[in-house]
Amino acid sequence: MPESSVQLSPASDTAISYRMLVLDVVERLIVIGLFVQFAWHAASNFAQTSQIVSLMMIVSEALPVGFILFRRPSQLLSAHPLDWSVGIAGTMMPLLVIPSTTSTALIPVVACLIIMIAGIYLEIAAKLSLGRSFGIIAANRGVRTQGPYRFIRHPMYAGYLLTHIGILMAMPTWRNAALYSMTLIFQLWRMEREEGILKRDSDYHSFAQRVRYRLVPELF
Repeated sequence: MPESSVQLSPASDTAISYRMLVLDVVERLIVIGLFVQFAWHAASNFAQTSQIVSLMMIVSEALPVGFILFRRPSQLLSAHPLDWSVGIAGTMMPLLVIPSTTSTALIPVVACLIIMIAGIYLEIAAKLSLGRSFGIIAANRGVRTQGPYRFIRHPMYAGYLLTHIGILMAMPTWRNAALYSMTLIFQLWRMEREEGILKRDSDYHSFAQRVRYRLVPELF
């Protein structure tokens, strides 16, 4: 990716510029608003149907929201409108999924739950390796190489993918399939934008040479 395609705003070690602070707050408010709406729909569906998948959906999306709220400030946060659009869209799409009360699971519900739990486990493992270094906008929040990062460069996104597959198998509707497909597209785009920033860091460049695969070992 050409360096000129990404505009960066550096943050000092002791304080974040006013502009970066405003962008950071806006990002968090958008995510909180979307999550509240999503959680309301999922909780209402559980109250009507007692489907455990609905509760698991809340847990799965609460994790990234919590990660965003308690993350640390970034060293470099992109101010490029495309990075903001891609980051917010990739986070927004799963929060627009509506739990289904009528669709029939494509595979046994127990299998759906196992896939979701595996995805959530991977998200947690990646988060423990990241510490408070997490966000939805392309940024350099420090290079992490431990835990699942020893095998793939973006285990957090891999965890999201597994979780979304589990939910879609349990609640297969055209709306959900479209939203999760769009989510995957935006997440792949987001990875490209993030790596455009991270590869400016020599530590990440070396890490990317050691860990060849981004999302799925031996595949991608």
